[in-house]
Amino acid sequence: MTSRTSAPETRNHQVANTPLQNTSPMREPLEGDSQGSLEALGSASMTAATMYPASRRKRHRRNKTELQAMYDAIIRIMAADHPMTLRGVFYRLVSESIISKAENEYDKVGDYLLKLRREGAIPYHWVFDSTRWMRKPKTYGSLYQTARTYRRSLWNDQDAYVEIWCEKDTLAGILMEETESWNVPLTVVRGFSSETDVYNASQAIESMAKPAYLYLLTDHDPSGLASARHVARKIAEFLPGFPCTVKRVAVTEEQIVAWNLPTRPTKTTDSRSRKFIGESGDLDAIPPRTLRQLVRGCIEPHIDQDVLDQTKGIEAMERLTRAKLAVKGWAA
Repeated sequence: MTSRTSAPETRNHQVANTPLQNTSPMREPLEGDSQGSLEALGSASMTAATMYPASRRKRHRRNKTELQAMYDAIIRIMAADHPMTLRGVFYRLVSESIISKAENEYDKVGDYLLKLRREGAIPYHWVFDSTRWMRKPKTYGSLYQTARTYRRSLWNDQDAYVEIWCEKDTLAGILMEETESWNVPLTVVRGFSSETDVYNASQAIESMAKPAYLYLLTDHDPSGLASARHVARKIAEFLPGFPCTVKRVAVTEEQIVAWNLPTRPTKTTDSRSRKFIGESGDLDAIPPRTLRQLVRGCIEPHIDQDVLDQTKGIEAMERLTRAKLAVKGWAA
């Protein structure tokens, strides 16, 4: 720590008290050469200009007509399928060849979405952002409110148990529209799951005492594939002999082709990329409606409809009982 703080002070002192030296490879002014200093200054300026040339690349600025067409496209896309993430909107525009697949275009889409929301062209809730979370215990204003929100556990009566795991927390709000209706746990793993997370999940799965099905949604890239293999391996280690099927259902090469999903260059900084062939595909590139249909297709085959109808009937009676208790409480 001492050497790191003292070194800058020493350098600053030397710079303040030492005449500036011209280190560029130019001739020294000859004695009597009145233009020597000017030539040296001009040579130094030319050297700097050569070393740091001005950028000649001009970025395209959309005119009013092009901007309006962009706004109309965003409104059309989101009106048909929402909520969506910023990256999801970006990929839809790319897939329709409205914008190019470039990072600066991604930033512009964020600006367009902000403008459209502020002007009331699209509702704020159409754009999903999971980067901010609030944790608060669920409370009720009365017993009657608990009756209206009461739900009986769907999977207690079924012969199987299902969980959905997703790599992207940005997609949690989109998937919850499907998983909540089926009372299916949705887990956001954000890359590689820790040993503790997988262990805790395995214990919850085992406690259900019935065949379990764990469906994974990850990017089609070296890390996404490795993450899915990691979860499957750890579940097998923690639950030896237990009937738990782990299956990665997105993104696949077949989906990229069938759904015409935009791709991106595979990150060469990932050491696993050496064995990976082709470009990568992001979960965000899958349209929200398609993503929800995919999740629904994972859940519904494990639902016994007759048993579900019985569960809903019992739930309705139990909800009515709670409402009656609330009314009696008020009367007392």
